[in-house]
Amino acid sequence: MDSSIDLNRESINVWVRDPRIQGKDFWNAHIDYEICVHTNSMCFTKKTSCVRRRYSEFVWLRHKLQENALLMELPDLPRKNPFFSLNNSHQVTQRMKGLQHFLEVILQKPLVLSDSCLHLFLQSQLSVAQMEACAAGQTRYSVAQAVQRSGGHVRRFRSQEELPELAQDCCDSDCESTSSSGLGLSCDLETPHAD
Repeated sequence: MDSSIDLNRESINVWVRDPRIQGKDFWNAHIDYEICVHTNSMCFTKKTSCVRRRYSEFVWLRHKLQENALLMELPDLPRKNPFFSLNNSHQVTQRMKGLQHFLEVILQKPLVLSDSCLHLFLQSQLSVAQMEACAAGQTRYSVAQAVQRSGGHVRRFRSQEELPELAQDCCDSDCESTSSSGLGLSCDLETPHAD
């Protein structure tokens, strides 16, 4: 295949990785995940980004996308498990894979790529309430400004050939966590449950 065609084709790569336990006590603990995006798509303001999101924010995103896309069928999120344990590595890994699958599928739908909520979710540090307000035009800043303001150092990927290797790296435990429970989970808790 001609490599010049490959270079001109738009691509969106997304990884959900590095689950971390957040919260100081059992009742308020939850896991969030790092979402990394690397794209050459003209639909995105930033070509590389990483943000952290929790399961309930994915639920919000799916609801907003479904509301905005009306009849389009969206993939399901991993089911909410009443017995979900933050310390169960199998459950955390399965949920993380399900969240990645959800993002991979929706990012293949051109209609969804124009949704402000998707861009704010993937590339801003805003909370759900702030994303709602920004998408509704109720903030002093635009969606593009919110995305540009989101900080954090993100490594620039050098080439398309490097992506498969980087995808593997993203799944390894090269995270910035200070303590680890064998999963790449940062935690100070013993046995928290639920999200």
